[in-house]
Amino acid sequence: MKVILTADHAGMILRNEVIELLNELGIEYEDTGCDCKSSVDYPDYALPAAERVANGEFDRGIFICGTGIGMSIAANKVKGVRCALVHDVYSAKLTRLHNDSNVLAMGERVIGPGPAREIARIWLETEFDGGRHANRIGKVSAYEEK
Repeated sequence: MKVILTADHAGMILRNEVIELLNELGIEYEDTGCDCKSSVDYPDYALPAAERVANGEFDRGIFICGTGIGMSIAANKVKGVRCALVHDVYSAKLTRLHNDSNVLAMGERVIGPGPAREIARIWLETEFDGGRHANRIGKVSAYEEK
């Protein structure tokens, strides 16, 4: 698995936690997040990273900002991206099992480092269930083609 990781100024602490987790799990990644504390615009980070997931360069992405909302909205504008904003372990598991999400968004101002690591771990380790859920994902993909 290859993961792209990005964050704006408000997601740098959680990004560093996720980097540690990816290293511990031996998952290949590229970090495209900012390295500054001054305000930056989340679309400048979310959109290019989402495009790289959509074009198959990366299997999945993890995007972090203050709430996760801006990153998730921007990422979901990219055709082929299924970004889930997650702040709990149950949702992290279900978004992989049922929705085959390929991008995870989290908010540093919403959750702490411990929960973020566990959410990311569960999301990375959970496979898509397929079956009836594949049909539903297919309907979403077909709509994108309109």
